[in-house]
Amino acid sequence: MKGVLSVEGNDRKYVYHAVHMIFNGNFEPWDPEESHQSKLVFIGKNLDAAALRAGFNACLATPENLEAKLNGLRFKVG
Repeated sequence: MKGVLSVEGNDRKYVYHAVHMIFNGNFEPWDPEESHQSKLVFIGKNLDAAALRAGFNACLATPENLEAKLNGLRFKVG
């Protein structure tokens, strides 16, 4: 797998590459003309695209996901 992640609260992109058990990733500055969006690429056999998509969509910093995370906490924030 490889990709670029736009991480909430960070002004740099996270660029990663992984093969088997080897993983490498670092934060790097965005190029001025580059759009700040995540891109993920998975290469393999019999991958469940729907399950992968659902899992990553659950991690997006949308208002709905953030509210669900806050509601799931044992104690209130603050």
